[in-house]
Amino acid sequence: LLSYTYKALEGPQTVLCTLSLYSQPFYTGYFGYKMCARVYLNGDGMGKGTHLSLFFVVMRGEYDALLPWPFKQKVTLMLMDQGPARKHLGDAFKPDPNSSSFRRPVAEMNIASGCPLFVAQTVLENGTYIKEDTIFIKVTARQDDKILSILCLGFSPVKQREAAWIAAL
Repeated sequence: LLSYTYKALEGPQTVLCTLSLYSQPFYTGYFGYKMCARVYLNGDGMGKGTHLSLFFVVMRGEYDALLPWPFKQKVTLMLMDQGPARKHLGDAFKPDPNSSSFRRPVAEMNIASGCPLFVAQTVLENGTYIKEDTIFIKVTARQDDKILSILCLGFSPVKQREAAWIAAL
């Protein structure tokens, strides 16, 4: 995938790098949990070089003292299909209450939790998940079938030289 690789300016070879990008932080609601998404376009861990890896990160927020810990909301990560079929790819998980990833953050961010094998690069290359060099990712947090927050993100590594996320609610 040309869009998901870093081309060395010095030569014609394409160099795969471990590039991770964070979304803009968002909250589950007023006085809610602060979180963000993290994506490795060329994979991380078991998915390095073969998959897009997608993770969820609980962040230290200004309302943490008011919230019950650990974070317990069901999280859904989804890659949006931009074709007419709309066959979105997603994975959902309930946080492990014993994991440090979901405890009240001491540092700026907790350890990310998610899917190192979220989607194979071959699926991205052959599907309709990339249009005009842009992918869209949706992150949902819900509790008891009530959606607490939704964040839709678009990323275009070709169009934006500084590789920034675009957040839209």
